[in-house]
Amino acid sequence: MRTFLLIIALIGMCAFAFAQATPPITRDFSRKNTFGFSVAYSNDSSPMILGVAENRKLLNFGVSYARRLWQGSFVNWQYSAEATPIALESDPVIHEVITFTSPNNGISTQNFEPVNACKPGSGTYSQTTGGITYSYSYVDTCTRQWTVGEGLSPIGFQWNFFPSRKLQPVVMAHGGYLYTTRPIPDTSAGSFNFTFDFGAGVEFWHSAHHSIRADYRYHHISNAYTASDNPGIDSGLFQITYAFGK
Repeated sequence: MRTFLLIIALIGMCAFAFAQATPPITRDFSRKNTFGFSVAYSNDSSPMILGVAENRKLLNFGVSYARRLWQGSFVNWQYSAEATPIALESDPVIHEVITFTSPNNGISTQNFEPVNACKPGSGTYSQTTGGITYSYSYVDTCTRQWTVGEGLSPIGFQWNFFPSRKLQPVVMAHGGYLYTTRPIPDTSAGSFNFTFDFGAGVEFWHSAHHSIRADYRYHHISNAYTASDNPGIDSGLFQITYAFGK
């Protein structure tokens, strides 16, 4: 009996020592530092909250960094920063061909970016001034022009809910800037614009260090009246992010 009790005591002591030497196992799917690669796309823009420019497209390729600030059993709160080394913005362009029939024959063409959506059309015009009749016809067709830029959103936060689960609801918000090689969304606006976004999505954890996040955001671009005009672009931006870290 004493031998049995001694063996039990030795096993208990060994188990206690092993438990002290082995780090505790956590089921939380959470990282202290997170890095990510992302692609985001919006097929159209429309007046939602602040912007008025229509029919703009966005295609962004980005990288991100997040740092965990606080975590509880319900939510994981992170500082989040995103950089967009390649930002592509597409504006509708009206290509107009004018054919003069009076007093002289001739053809004139011009391209311009409308603030509203581009709509093809045609028509004629005639006016008599000083005994002379001026007449022409026009044909409008729609094309697109892509503009290259880069952006940075150094101010941002992200909240992951239920960090013990592999599938986590996510809410995020960011603020920053976008610089493009030409004024957007038209020539009266600016090349330097401010940006902000907020949205929600889900993050699926493949392992303790790797995950994929899909989210949908309200995304706004405007120059805050630092240019002669400030149409602003409101977009619904869908983003996929591959994230990793420890």
